[in-house]
Parts: sequence; structure tokens; C-alpha cells
Amino acid sequence: MVAKDPVCGMQVNERQARLTAEHNGREYYFCSPDCKKKFEQDPERYARQTA
Repeated sequence: MVAKDPVCGMQVNERQARLTAEHNGREYYFCSPDCKKKFEQDPERYARQTA
């Protein structure tokens, strides 16, 4: 299954993703440590964009 990185929009394979974060009961997948860090600094901003 493919997920969209909420920060940069890149497609990420959920099975192979090494970088994930949970917010409000939903799992998010990231293409890079930088994207994960940005998300963790302001998760509401990026969660709204993917809703």
C-alpha cells in the first residue's frame, strides 16, 4: 500500500517505510528524517493538509 508523505507529498511504501509517526490515532509515513521532523514540530498543520 502506498501513502503520501504529509510534508512533501512524495509517495511512500507503507510496508517499507522506516519513518512513521502517529497523530490523533492515525499513522503517517515519511520519505526522510527532515519531513518527519517538520511534521513533529507542527503535526496539526500537516494533518489538516492530508485530511
